Amino acid sequence: MLKKQYRLKNTFAFNATYNHHHIISDSNVCIYLGKEKTDFSLKTRFAFVVSKKIHKRAVVRNRIKRLMRETIRLAIKNNELNNINNYISLIFVAKHNSISASFSEIKASIYNAIT
Repeated sequence: MLKKQYRLKNTFAFNATYNHHHIISDSNVCIYLGKEKTDFSLKTRFAFVVSKKIHKRAVVRNRIKRLMRETIRLAIKNNELNNINNYISLIFVAKHNSISASFSEIKASIYNAIT
């Protein structure tokens, strides 16, 4: 689980990130990038979204979110978020291909998208 300081929860922040219209896409994940930071003392916040259109069962949707969350948690722990630390918020949206993807495939997809 991500620490509270890294979670994006506010509805206003979600809408602001979606409306910024800066999107990076890969085969398993689509990433919405928020505005660039002016104050680098603030932490970058992350959100993970898996729509019911991806799969109707909550177990499957939660598994995909757990995989994406763990990838980001490990990246934060190992200081591998060089390019991403420039943004205030990021929203990771799963695509249909991510249902059958393993942890290594999701991790590779996210790292390819953010670098």
